[in-house]
Amino acid sequence: MALVYIGIGSNLGDRYSNIENAKEILIISCPAEILSESEIEETEPVDLLEQPKFLNQIILIETDKEPLALLKILQQIELKIGPRKTVPKGPRVIDLDILLYNDIILNLPDLTIPHPEIKNRCFVLKHLTDIAPDLIDPITGIPYRKY
Repeated sequence: MALVYIGIGSNLGDRYSNIENAKEILIISCPAEILSESEIEETEPVDLLEQPKFLNQIILIETDKEPLALLKILQQIELKIGPRKTVPKGPRVIDLDILLYNDIILNLPDLTIPHPEIKNRCFVLKHLTDIAPDLIDPITGIPYRKY
């Protein structure tokens, strides 16, 4: 079984319900067990600033799905909950990202693990260290709390 940290974000519609629905669908369709959850926090948009604020959360799941199979499931959940985002980094009903998958390092055209934006997003670092204070960056060996 793999331990996977997934980032969840929403800035369109009923943001809180979008996040809760995504988690419910993930548990059933993966299947997965949610082991831990960060708080849901409202954050300012990053990159494309002219859009509504986000609600963001990170969950830690346990699953037997391989990384690419899990990515496909997350993409299907995104489509089920809301339309595909039309602008990169733009508004979205739901966004699901694999942040970390065990301690693997993966660099494929469709999936990079660890997620390349972890260290660039203060809320991601905060939520990761809230869930797992001693979590280590598999690339550098540095605990995320030290970034």
